[in-house]
Amino acid sequence: MTTQPQPTPNLASPALPTTRIADPADLPFVTDPGERRGDMLYRRFGRTDELLSAIGMGGFHLGKNAVTDAEAVRLVHEGIDRGITFIDNCWDYNNGRSELRVGAALAQGGYRNRAFLMTKMDGRTKAEAARQIDTSLARMRTDHIDLIQHHEILRYDDPDRIFAEGGAMEAFVEAKQAGKLRYIGFTGHKDPHIHLQMLAVAAERGFHFDAVQMPLNVMDAHFRSFAHLVLPYLVEHGIAVLGMKSFADSVLLKSNAPIAPVEYLHYSLNLPTSTVITGIQNQRDLDQAFDAVRSFVPMDKPKIAELLSRSRPFALEGKFELFKTSATFDGTAKNAAWLGDDVDAVKGLAPEMQ
Repeated sequence: MTTQPQPTPNLASPALPTTRIADPADLPFVTDPGERRGDMLYRRFGRTDELLSAIGMGGFHLGKNAVTDAEAVRLVHEGIDRGITFIDNCWDYNNGRSELRVGAALAQGGYRNRAFLMTKMDGRTKAEAARQIDTSLARMRTDHIDLIQHHEILRYDDPDRIFAEGGAMEAFVEAKQAGKLRYIGFTGHKDPHIHLQMLAVAAERGFHFDAVQMPLNVMDAHFRSFAHLVLPYLVEHGIAVLGMKSFADSVLLKSNAPIAPVEYLHYSLNLPTSTVITGIQNQRDLDQAFDAVRSFVPMDKPKIAELLSRSRPFALEGKFELFKTSATFDGTAKNAAWLGDDVDAVKGLAPEMQ
């Protein structure tokens, strides 16, 4: 008896999320590059009247061992002198050294008044978030931070923990009322669906974020894409878009995709971002950022499609977007204590785990 070959089953289903985008170049683009002043472009911060530099200085790289205290201060000063206003940071970067170095730089010569200062908090409880906010204020020698964000929204339970009674959002709101911060946002790099969950939980509670930070790069457009799934909602609701992971700490460059470094930055600038945060740890990085802004001209869909066609073979499996497909960039996964203990209500309900 002969058997007929069986057809390959189709495992796809409308019930399953897709990691593929039918048209990767079908994206919201800028038509106005921003207000040009000298070597920098400036763009509106969400629904406010504030203007930010289109390139932001990443805080993590400023705290690396390869950078001295003096060089970090010099880079911050030169960046601001040449037009950068947005300074990124985080409570946990390099065990606080990034914030300490930025604080030392901004405390000199009136630089604090020329910077839009952002940092991030890992705490998920009110108590832990409040402690981290006060620590960051002291490190950066300032009485207020312009934007504070909930850091590393990587887990589906993060939004519920943050918005719970006794959660971190209570600390953020109280800090804003006390004048310790001006705007509130959140960041994450794992999956756009988790960003959407955070936005959904916020909407259910009537809370409107001022800013959202997420990976926006030439490979993201092909795989679990923040640009396709999250960006349209932010634009619709006037939430400032903060792009990050343009190079993913140089990992994307190691793909050897036929794309020049300046094109990586041009792609992110071509999206409706308020600022594109890039790591700057030496003079080359600083000059490259300004070269990208100086040479940027808005690209139309055919130009973006051609650029994305060059990134596609390297992007389909997320192999080089390690922040999505590995724990390499997940600081809070490796340091759960940063999040703080569960709130008392959870402790009272939870069974004792053996």
